[in-house]
Amino acid sequence: MDPVRNPFSPGAGSQPPELAGRKTIIEDARIAIERVLLDKPGRSQMFLGLRGVGKTVLLNAVEKLATERGHITSMIEAPENKSLGEQLLPRMHQVLRKLSVVANGKAKAHEALRALRSFASAFKLQYGDLSIAVEPEAGVADSGALENDLPELFVRIGAAAKAVGKAWTLLIDEVQYLNERDLAALIVSLHKTNQAGLPVLFFGAGLPQVAALSGEAKSYAERLFLYPEVGALPERDAKDAIRQPVNDEGADIDEDALSEIFLKTKGYPYFLQEWGHQSWNLAGGERITIDDARQAETTTLKRLDEGFFKVRFDRLTPKEREYVIAMAQLGEGPYRSSDVADALGETPQSLGPRRAQIISKGMIYSPSHGDIAFTVPMFNEYLMRNLSSLD
Repeated sequence: MDPVRNPFSPGAGSQPPELAGRKTIIEDARIAIERVLLDKPGRSQMFLGLRGVGKTVLLNAVEKLATERGHITSMIEAPENKSLGEQLLPRMHQVLRKLSVVANGKAKAHEALRALRSFASAFKLQYGDLSIAVEPEAGVADSGALENDLPELFVRIGAAAKAVGKAWTLLIDEVQYLNERDLAALIVSLHKTNQAGLPVLFFGAGLPQVAALSGEAKSYAERLFLYPEVGALPERDAKDAIRQPVNDEGADIDEDALSEIFLKTKGYPYFLQEWGHQSWNLAGGERITIDDARQAETTTLKRLDEGFFKVRFDRLTPKEREYVIAMAQLGEGPYRSSDVADALGETPQSLGPRRAQIISKGMIYSPSHGDIAFTVPMFNEYLMRNLSSLD
């Protein structure tokens, strides 16, 4: 079939042609977004899941929903080497600039800008040609303690948004990369705006360990957020994610081809997109057959191995690679840390720092005490498939 018409576009955060299996999450987000505009409490959400399940896609969809309904939105990706304050400063300034041009919001936005100026000075934060042309407000957001100052800023921004009948929605991807201090400050800030009944919402996305990290940062986090699990799609939704885009292009796909793709991808959205993309390009007519789906395996796995999997494996040091290979050689996860230690001829205690470093890189996580698992679906299969070239 014509590759120009190929409806599948596998990529980091790329919007799939059919957002199958996520209707409940999107609907919960819509309700929260609309409630805060009516001065009713809306529950913030933290999307949790492995790599490649579509968390970023969901964040983008939620941002679009919020914008369409009158929210001012700010989207950031938490980096591994940048503070939350540094990331938020330009976004908060942008929000306040937008609010300050509305007559009813000028006074509140001005107060918030003064607090932002104090905050920037206290933390010695700058970006580009940023100029906050107001005097700082002494004693507000200037203590130098993020957990004290950021909540004051959030409250000021929420008050300015409320004054003009708008809301602020903050979205953060890769939440697991926030350090404990930054995560705690964010949680406290959202808690304060929630208590004050201000129109501020948060939607985050991160690896499965984020729920535990949030609870460790602040015990009430479990009551502050919804934690929808974003996982592999069940068979019906997975097939819809392939069938519907194909049909929308005036083509067809055989049921046994859909079953083959689901079997090989296990319903993981990124893999579905990649398999659908290759199957489409291989199809000779206006129908994808099971032969096309089977022939797509070689090209699909090659692309995944050289991109999706390899880019993550390359971040590891030789010793860290040795550790994850030992995991994969034990079979399907989750794995006991003690079993990995036995396989490497070491003790769990001696391997603790190495394990912690791999966790910090977002490659593995601990689903329960003493257990570890890959954050990348089917990563063990990639390692075993390429074992000879990885050694």
